[in-house]
Amino acid sequence: MEDVAAGIALELAGEFSIAVAVYKGSGKKFFQQLAKQLDIATEIEDDKGRVKQLTLEQLKEEIALNIPTDALLLLPEAKRLTTGIRFWLEDLIEAGCRVCCFAVNNPGRDIFIEMIEVELELPSDRAIREAMQDEAAKMGYNLTAARLSQLQPLAGRNPMLARKVVRQEKLGINQPVEHRQYLVMMPVLLTALFSFAVIRYIGMGTGNKNWQIFGGVSLTVAMAAKQLGRVEGAKKRLGQ
Repeated sequence: MEDVAAGIALELAGEFSIAVAVYKGSGKKFFQQLAKQLDIATEIEDDKGRVKQLTLEQLKEEIALNIPTDALLLLPEAKRLTTGIRFWLEDLIEAGCRVCCFAVNNPGRDIFIEMIEVELELPSDRAIREAMQDEAAKMGYNLTAARLSQLQPLAGRNPMLARKVVRQEKLGINQPVEHRQYLVMMPVLLTALFSFAVIRYIGMGTGNKNWQIFGGVSLTVAMAAKQLGRVEGAKKRLGQ
């Protein structure tokens, strides 16, 4: 999501005063990121000429008072934002500030309810390959085209997971191959169950004992097989 925000910032750089900030546990650092990108002071000089860093509350007030009218705040990983930050953003939005939040899922509370929700398309296979190649180039790792095609299914459509796959590959960590192409047999099984039930009822209607026995036994066996197919082991990995 940071890549998406960076791309939008690059695209709209000449149109808005853009600030991109990710909350990583420190509210003060978060607001300092915003202030510096918006050319808002983060320090103050006291009566004795000493320069001091603004406190968290002072930073929030300073940004709210001096934020440019054409400001656009891009906030990746918006689900991490604390309640205090969200309430502060709510005041900015009411004052006319443009705020764009990025999250995997809409948290469905306070400011997120009021925002217009736009669902982005998943990255293409080509974009995932480019992300993996970029990560390999940053690490100085030579990733062949053949090996890249083998690793791509492990990343799905997630660029962050794609980079992780490359890092694991460089470290020599064995990565299981995920088989994503399979047939869903449930419709076939349900059709067979209904067919056996129909045969049984036909036998009951015509008085044919053989059909009744065949339909009843087949229906019972099919239902038992269906239930056995649901048996699963523990979700935890071995050793946990």
